[in-house]
Amino acid sequence: MLVAVLVFILGSCVAVLLVRDFQSKQTDGYQAALRYPGGTLMPVFGNLFELLFKNPVQTFTYARANATQYGGSYRQWIDGKVILNVTRIKEAEKILSSTQHTRKSILYRFLHPLMGDGLLCSRGAKWQQRRRILTPAFHFNILPKFLTIFQEESEKLVQQLDSFADGVQEIVLQSIVTSFALHTICETAMGVKLDVYREADEYKKKVYEVGEMLVHRTMSPWLYSDRVYRLLGYDGPLAESLKPIHHFTRSIIRQRRQNFQAAQRPDPNSEENMYFGSKQRYAMLDTLLAAEAKQQIDEEGIREEVDTFMFEGHDTTAAAIMFTIVLLANEPEAQERCYKELQDLPDRGSEKPSVQDYQNLPYLDRVIKESLRLYPSVAFISRATTGELVVDGTTFPHNTMAHIHIYDLHRDPAQFPDPERFDPDRFLPEVAEKRNPYAYLPFSAGPRNCIGQKFAQLEMKTVLVTVLQHFRIRPVTRREEIVFMADLVLRAKTPLKVRLERR
Repeated sequence: MLVAVLVFILGSCVAVLLVRDFQSKQTDGYQAALRYPGGTLMPVFGNLFELLFKNPVQTFTYARANATQYGGSYRQWIDGKVILNVTRIKEAEKILSSTQHTRKSILYRFLHPLMGDGLLCSRGAKWQQRRRILTPAFHFNILPKFLTIFQEESEKLVQQLDSFADGVQEIVLQSIVTSFALHTICETAMGVKLDVYREADEYKKKVYEVGEMLVHRTMSPWLYSDRVYRLLGYDGPLAESLKPIHHFTRSIIRQRRQNFQAAQRPDPNSEENMYFGSKQRYAMLDTLLAAEAKQQIDEEGIREEVDTFMFEGHDTTAAAIMFTIVLLANEPEAQERCYKELQDLPDRGSEKPSVQDYQNLPYLDRVIKESLRLYPSVAFISRATTGELVVDGTTFPHNTMAHIHIYDLHRDPAQFPDPERFDPDRFLPEVAEKRNPYAYLPFSAGPRNCIGQKFAQLEMKTVLVTVLQHFRIRPVTRREEIVFMADLVLRAKTPLKVRLERR
């Protein structure tokens, strides 16, 4: 009797799956999947088995292998839906340049427990309003206020590195540079020094834990259902790890709000209000508090945006700095050319270089751009199309998930000949202007480009200038030895190591 019941249940499940599979194959999405290059479509499961049982390293390799195998963009068919994987300009430009296809895909919903409906994840009118509120925080006139923090944290980093700078010891960059970036974003976003808080160590630990949990879900299609995610017990540990993060953020916001209100400035938008007295520096949080005073955002909205700053702003910049240091170690001629360029900076005596000084480093600027081409901090972004998307005569239906693989887009030989070769001169003005603007997307592009790109570039330049002024960077990790893993940012599973010699 029991066997008969089990057979009946199993048969019913199979029947439901077959009916659902049949119905999904009558859709426009399936017709698009048939016309576009991609792996063999298995009955019921489509391309799901290509992703099952892969660790993060294998997942990263799988995506690169597909880009090579299909020689361009390709599709997948999973859970009755077509997924467009973009590796070439013709699709990327259509999506990113459009004011129509600005919705983030379901993958960004998994970030909601951490960031809420902040700038990265929000859409429509809410996104437009938040973007308007936050744009002044990244205005060119604000950069000098951040520069002092960048310089102070860079000097601390150099002091930390100096104890290893004997030309012999191998230095693992990941933990050192990531800690630097987290401290920097904490002070620029929230206006506090992380080291003075007892909760700082717990905060840092939980930020990393939550990041790993979010990545695991993003890379596991079988966990996309909230019901399955809860049933398998993943939501409990995530909620526990989030508590100290949100508690820390809210406590800083409360403290900063008290300072803001105590200042009693008549015009919260005035330049003078960017500092609340001579001892307190401007932070991005101050722009949000000014908006709160005008009832443009509430307390939870401020928390969402601050957590978005913190999560987005430290890991991405840390990755960019690390990979550029490794590249400079492996390219000694480029490194020395950067150093000689620094010698031409005006001597300001005891004064630190200005924002304008950092802008007058064209070769270092090209090195950073080429580093971000080879190793884009965000190697992958995802959108959900609004309305139909027609590519090469194939019509992808409304709400198609479109993954834009920036890592592969930056390796299109039609745009970047000999794409694995390190060549900063690809970004000479006369060379870059001949290239399609959507060939190079380290900060995305179009309406939803990265609001903090000038901030990130100045931070990168500041720390690289400081390191190069003090040390010669010698190679340990070679480019071909780096093993990448699928993550929210470009991450190496293998240690990134260099040696340093004092100049």
